[in-house]
Amino acid sequence: MQIILYIALFGALGCVARYYLSGWVYGLVGKAMPYGTFAVNILGAFLIGLIMEFSLRSSLVSQELRIGLTIGFLGGLTTFSTFSYETFRLLESGQLSQALVNVFSSVTVCLVFTFAGIAAARHL
Repeated sequence: MQIILYIALFGALGCVARYYLSGWVYGLVGKAMPYGTFAVNILGAFLIGLIMEFSLRSSLVSQELRIGLTIGFLGGLTTFSTFSYETFRLLESGQLSQALVNVFSSVTVCLVFTFAGIAAARHL
């Protein structure tokens, strides 16, 4: 039951963090592209690499906390369904090049940031 509470609590926090972070990014750079979704997915990619690598190498993070942070917080923070919808809308509106840039940059940059999170955790 403790794991479920961690997932629920951290999931709620992740959703709120997504709302504020993506809104902040859109406020900075506008909405011509789905930059807010891109930003939260980059952050989520880095954090999952960092949290998983660190928690699997250290006894400082319990299994329950790791699950709460990754499934809960990062599940609430990251936005693959939003990414898919926004990409579809770009395609539907005839913006093929923007859709391709969104897909390629999201996948590539998020993989790079996952690696960066793992590398950072290995140096802790």
